[in-house]
Amino acid sequence: MRNIRLEVIRRVTAFLLVFFIVGSGFGLSGCSSKKDNQAGTVGSAEVQSTAVADDMASLVYQGEPYVVINDNNPAFNDADFTTISFESYGELDELGRCTTAFANIGKDIMPTEKRGAIGEVKPTGWQTAKYDSVDGKYLYNRCHLIGYQLTGENANEKNLITGTRYLNVDGMLPFENMVADYIKETNNHVLYRVTPVFSGDNLVASGVQMEAKSVEDNGDGILFNVYCFNAQPGIAIDYATGDSHQDDSIVADASKSTTAAEANVQTYVLNTNTKKFHKESCNSAKSMDASNKKIYTGSRQEIIDMGYEACGVCKP
Repeated sequence: MRNIRLEVIRRVTAFLLVFFIVGSGFGLSGCSSKKDNQAGTVGSAEVQSTAVADDMASLVYQGEPYVVINDNNPAFNDADFTTISFESYGELDELGRCTTAFANIGKDIMPTEKRGAIGEVKPTGWQTAKYDSVDGKYLYNRCHLIGYQLTGENANEKNLITGTRYLNVDGMLPFENMVADYIKETNNHVLYRVTPVFSGDNLVASGVQMEAKSVEDNGDGILFNVYCFNAQPGIAIDYATGDSHQDDSIVADASKSTTAAEANVQTYVLNTNTKKFHKESCNSAKSMDASNKKIYTGSRQEIIDMGYEACGVCKP
């Protein structure tokens, strides 16, 4: 009888030991799965970004320099936000193309000197093409992903793509100016990411995705997610090689649409407390408490649809 009891105890002990080990294994696996899930989330985000990039690359330029993505909400992770300035430029891919440029922009990394020479950089698809219909004649610029006025990068090949004059000036510059002005006025930081979007093995990007969110005020000052077209009114571009030629049909359609866009899209100052919007030159905008101030670039109707009313003094 005693031997039977000892055998039962032995088996129970062995069972409990196995259960504990397996249980611990599941516990360890659980922690590992959590990490795997986090990695999987990143992977999913990458897959999603690829899918979104493919969608953006398929967008067709119809006369306006940019379109809004995801209701202007950028796809940053909570862990990205910090009040410490940084800048990071992705490695060139196997074709030598730029990847993502990412920064948390503060006054401390903004330039204090004039821009230096960048002519030695030849981004993928680069060609020297001139047209009378293009402002400044030259079709292509060495286009900064993160503008010089924001991080002071000069001849950084990881930050320069072959971009049209139209992309540079009409598409990206207004958003860069908005961010620069906000940082200078508030001394806050802006999380900022620019991703060139290439279709297949094309050497010239179809456009760029620009995302930004002000950090200290959680997006009250700066918040956008846009896709800017690497197009040029009046010019047809072969994005595989960078070759181009005049196309009058694009001029006719684009000039009409661009005129409408220029008439509608402006920069306004929003008071998030009073729900009024103002011209930038308005005295009320200049004296507005920074905690209630938001800079918005878009159409007047968009702001009204957001529930804001026009200032009765400056009548924006």
